[in-house]
Amino acid sequence: MASQAITAGAARACVPLATERIEAAPGPHELRRSDFDFFLPPELIAQYPTERREAARLLHLRANGCSDEHIADLVGQLQDGDVLVLNDTRVIKARLLGQKQSGGRVEVLVDRALSTYRAHVLLRTSHPPQPGVYLRFSAPGVEARATAGARVVGRRDDLFELEFDSPIDEVLSSMGQVPLPPYIRHAPTEQDAARYQTVYARAPGAVAAPTAGLHLTEDLLKQCKAKGVRIAFITLHVGAGTFQPVRTERLREHRMHAERFEVPEATALAVNEARGHGKQVIAVGTTSVRALESCMREGRLQAGSGETRLFIVPGFRFQCVDRLLTNFHLPGSTLLMLVAAFGGTQPVLQAYRHAVAARYRFFSYGDAMLVERANAPVVPPLARGNDCS
Repeated sequence: MASQAITAGAARACVPLATERIEAAPGPHELRRSDFDFFLPPELIAQYPTERREAARLLHLRANGCSDEHIADLVGQLQDGDVLVLNDTRVIKARLLGQKQSGGRVEVLVDRALSTYRAHVLLRTSHPPQPGVYLRFSAPGVEARATAGARVVGRRDDLFELEFDSPIDEVLSSMGQVPLPPYIRHAPTEQDAARYQTVYARAPGAVAAPTAGLHLTEDLLKQCKAKGVRIAFITLHVGAGTFQPVRTERLREHRMHAERFEVPEATALAVNEARGHGKQVIAVGTTSVRALESCMREGRLQAGSGETRLFIVPGFRFQCVDRLLTNFHLPGSTLLMLVAAFGGTQPVLQAYRHAVAARYRFFSYGDAMLVERANAPVVPPLARGNDCS
């Protein structure tokens, strides 16, 4: 199958191609959202994190099958000179609860600040508000007294533009809540404030966690460094679009949301040196994959920053990443499509069926997969792993 991807945006040094559609590919089958459906019992959707970050299970998928392992086994899979790439974005308290002038309840998820007082947001309410409607917000636990407000300025696709009365940073600091995904049903707690954040989170700006990194601990990263593994960072601020479903059956009609990213010079240097010496690049999370692959030029990673709309689907030619650590994703999601592109559609879906049968925990607070890139050299399984088919 020919290479397929959607890319758009602008960056310093690395400039994604300006297109927002999948180019036609030869072959009898056009990619559809339903190709990436699978049955998931609701009780397998993890509602809370494991007691310890490293206690999660790990399903290791290779070209010759898969095996049941644990996150602690990850260190044994890495070699001296490999590069482990982490997304150091920090989740902000981007969720606001309030009321419309009519009294109807409204939930706001701040996607990004446009200025000190203006922001693009997702709104969850019974009826979409018209421009000019005033919204009032309260701090968590405060019922009647509103402590901040914002006026609806306009709308573009799924995002509304709001103008706040007070600086957005101050509003979120005093009234914002941890933006847990909609499939997590409990109200945010202090545990969520700590655990829905990676231990290496640095740059504020994400409205969802890069969840593959939630399993990693400072001790595990120290073990990687002691083995000679280089730790490198990118920043990709996960946007509100990550919660939006693919609404079109034909993937060529889906418009991918844009996300801000940065690939530092030090990361480009580490990755290029590793690749030059035949070592592997292991991306922690689909966000790391999107940032890295957005900045590959003629076989080399270029440093830069900007926005990416990279939509990775089966047929995409990966240039940078050799292995992917990722959580289990929603049926029909762009994240599952990326993983299928990386590990092969049928092997990935077969691995997901095994995960369901083996009662793995799914989504943000769930377990993880380590996926070898399709057509990459086969890595032998750990002796203690249980093979799955």
